[in-house]
Amino acid sequence: MADPSSALPGDALDARVRAADVDRWLSSRFVADERLRADLIALYAFEAELMAIPARVTQPLLAEMRYVWWREQLDGVFAGVARKGHPVLEALTDIAVRHRLERTPFDALVEAHIGRVHGEPHDLDAFYAGPMQVAARILAGPGFDDAVLEAGRVRGLAQTGQEAAARAMRGRANAGVRGLPAAGFPAVAAAALVRPEAPEALKRLRLVWAVARGRL
Repeated sequence: MADPSSALPGDALDARVRAADVDRWLSSRFVADERLRADLIALYAFEAELMAIPARVTQPLLAEMRYVWWREQLDGVFAGVARKGHPVLEALTDIAVRHRLERTPFDALVEAHIGRVHGEPHDLDAFYAGPMQVAARILAGPGFDDAVLEAGRVRGLAQTGQEAAARAMRGRANAGVRGLPAAGFPAVAAAALVRPEAPEALKRLRLVWAVARGRL
């Protein structure tokens, strides 16, 4: 089964992420290294493709078929063999190989999406903490999964409308990210944005403040 969303021209990945997830797109602007910024965008573009499926397919079983297709494509991604002509998968394969990414969080993310289309509750760790751990590995290398776990949960709570709980957890999240190198902070910076509906200008200011302090 070919995914009809197929894909975007390589130079459109950044724009795709900006449209789908402005919080993390803004956070990625703080990555000074252009190649690493592009690597982060490749990860977020993959997530954007998964997020878009329920809007394109209303039947749960049809949506599940799309997700199964993406899960099958991960075989090639983690074998270092990209699906030719699909810029998202090509970019994802490249970063999986260069950064020696593990497949587990990607499978967990796909399974969480399948669960959601069948009405299951959000798996916050699969949807938010796991991808944030992958982003931290891309920017800072291995060994920081525990450091960013609570930050991922803060973002998950904020994104699911639990602003008060997200704010209450920020202290624990900040204790964790203190162990993250400054170069890796953009991977977690979006967790500082606990009001998804806030204007973009305000989000930009909040991110500048968070990055300057190294705190959410």
